[in-house]
Amino acid sequence: MAGFTERMIGAATLDVGTYEEVEHDQSATGQAAGVVALVAIAGAIGSYGTGGLYGSVGQVVYAFIAWAVWAAITLLIGTKVFGGTADMGEMLRTLGFAQSVGVIKVLGIIPILGWIASLAAGLWMLVCGVVAIRQALDFTTGKAVGTVLLGWLVMMVLGVLLGGFVGGMTGALS
Repeated sequence: MAGFTERMIGAATLDVGTYEEVEHDQSATGQAAGVVALVAIAGAIGSYGTGGLYGSVGQVVYAFIAWAVWAAITLLIGTKVFGGTADMGEMLRTLGFAQSVGVIKVLGIIPILGWIASLAAGLWMLVCGVVAIRQALDFTTGKAVGTVLLGWLVMMVLGVLLGGFVGGMTGALS
């Protein structure tokens, strides 16, 4: 069994064995949460100049909410639409570790290099997410890509609906 750092490296390098290991290791959910926290903190440090302390704290909180919502949506789509098999813990673990490469978002604090590192991390995390979903749901890469695309659409709709709700609540309170 690999340690935390080895698992992060394995996930970031698309090692299928790492994803299989964390999928089946129920004790790795805390480690996956640790990855989410590290990546959120790295992103918060990388974007510190734009959001200040409150923006950074909000980014960390949002990372955990987004992780759980994304896992639930991909689980639902992957099992109901594409016939995969997984449980919420497996999705949380694999998708948590799929964020591993996001630690390079800390480079966002460096002018010019920062946005390039953040863009590269985001794209690579997407690729890692496809592998994570494929392994967790035990199906093909094509079905994993379909799950990601449908999940992304659901997330966009939720964002619009919740954004409108939050915006409406803010307007009602002022």
